[in-house]
Amino acid sequence: MAPSRYVGLLALVAGCLLPSGVLALWPIPSTLETGMTALKVSPAFYFDVQVEGVPVDLYEAVAQAQYYLANDKLGRLVVGRGANDTTALASAKALSKLTLSLTSGATAEPIASEAVKPLGTRSEEYALTIPADGTAATLTANSTLGLYRGLTTFNQLFYYYGGVTYTLLAPIAITDTPAYPFRGFALDTARSYYPVSDILRTLDAMSWVKINTFHWHITDSQSFPLEVAQYPGLAINGAYSPQEVYTASDVQYIVAYAGARGIDVMMEIDTPGHTSIIAATYPDYVACFDETPWATYANEPPAGQLRFALPEVVNFTASLLTDVAKNLPSCYFSTGGDELNTNCYANDYPTQLQLNSTGMTLNSALDTFTQTTHAALIAEGKTPVVWEEMVLNWNLTLVNETIVMVWISSEDAAAVAARGLRIIHAPSNYFYLDCGGGGWVGGNPTGNSWCDPFKTWSEAYTFDPLANLTQAQYGLVLGGEQLLWSEQSGPQNLDPIVWPRAASSAEIFWSGKQPTGAPLNVTEALPRLHDVRYRMVQRGLMPIQLQPYWCAIRPDACDLTA
Repeated sequence: MAPSRYVGLLALVAGCLLPSGVLALWPIPSTLETGMTALKVSPAFYFDVQVEGVPVDLYEAVAQAQYYLANDKLGRLVVGRGANDTTALASAKALSKLTLSLTSGATAEPIASEAVKPLGTRSEEYALTIPADGTAATLTANSTLGLYRGLTTFNQLFYYYGGVTYTLLAPIAITDTPAYPFRGFALDTARSYYPVSDILRTLDAMSWVKINTFHWHITDSQSFPLEVAQYPGLAINGAYSPQEVYTASDVQYIVAYAGARGIDVMMEIDTPGHTSIIAATYPDYVACFDETPWATYANEPPAGQLRFALPEVVNFTASLLTDVAKNLPSCYFSTGGDELNTNCYANDYPTQLQLNSTGMTLNSALDTFTQTTHAALIAEGKTPVVWEEMVLNWNLTLVNETIVMVWISSEDAAAVAARGLRIIHAPSNYFYLDCGGGGWVGGNPTGNSWCDPFKTWSEAYTFDPLANLTQAQYGLVLGGEQLLWSEQSGPQNLDPIVWPRAASSAEIFWSGKQPTGAPLNVTEALPRLHDVRYRMVQRGLMPIQLQPYWCAIRPDACDLTA
């Protein structure tokens, strides 16, 4: 029998005060009902997959869930770490199995296939019930992707003490569905190269908090580490070293690994700015290459941007983008478009000659460049994604399906929405994980990072996706992401600079609100995020501390008003 909604909601609201301790779920489900009965996981526990035509990656997901259940061994974050639970566990029933099934009429497609369907058509919802009497728990969904999300939640429910894996919250009933279809994390692998193993570990962590898009900013002015079949010289001449290249097989492996974890890989090749490195292979295609002072021609060194007014450069770029995009299963591909410096072209002879001979302006040439490259991507079945300047600074002609990433300020979302274009929130004033590291440009000892201060998890968590939008515009918001630009980051600090802060936006865009209907708030969230952080440690990550351990095992004791 399901617990009453009153009991469940009371447990949620007062969870940090009840003897049962913190509810460890992140992101918090749409609806959640819990009891206060101890339930052990039987040593003979198993996952019973009642799905016809089970795809391989669902079996792999179940094996992964089984591994986490057996090996997380996370003690409850309370004083004693579960030592006081032994009395309740002595008489607890044992859960013997979790039965997985699809709803009537649903077809079992691979998780990886479900993960790359167009936004708004993916089915990530699920229902999970765990009785208190030891009878079978059930997980039901409309897709294998939904089952995967439900398995992630199931694994978060259990703690460990004295050889016993258990929960104190049975019976449990959850129905869950994301508030927004896009929940991303962006990583810049051009300023600093990250080995494939680091990317795979990051994808694992993303899946634990239901992030469903890896925005891969793979190239920039400093390096071109991507192997492109039609243009092999770009990586040969543009990577930091032959060992710091993402080969075609690397990319396919990362894409497959992500897909099996319910993650779509949206690649970005930023154009026409952030392309200085292309001059190492095609010097005639790049204006103001390595010009000094670099600050006159670029936002950061080295200077150099594509000569987008030249027809041969337009054709090259369209060919480059499609040669990469056609090998990716995602429906989405980002062409960038940010931080274009007009000084670079003012005295560039080939650009000015082309503009003068055709009567075009720089703006109209950029419009032609963008329309041509986007048309090439659309012909490959891809939806273009751009940074906000393409709309707000250059007022380009974009197809209505184009997605715009708002990054300069959260306040810019309203202006993009006024154009009727879909939005992904990536505001630097909330979601940039690299902010607050101090200035990295030499010869400037008092310099700070341009987006100071450091963006704490709690500041990011206060972001409102619908701020300054009209109700009629709400549907334009697809979701959002936190981002790591790598001028001062690399493999050595990847885990602590990203986690658990990147979980903040994961909950904003999955949950939207608490199950009670109340807004998300940092006081309620902090104990749960501690749980996320400590479980990540158990799984081999190195996330940053949120507070001293003393605080983590005493929920709310270190709040400002405690």
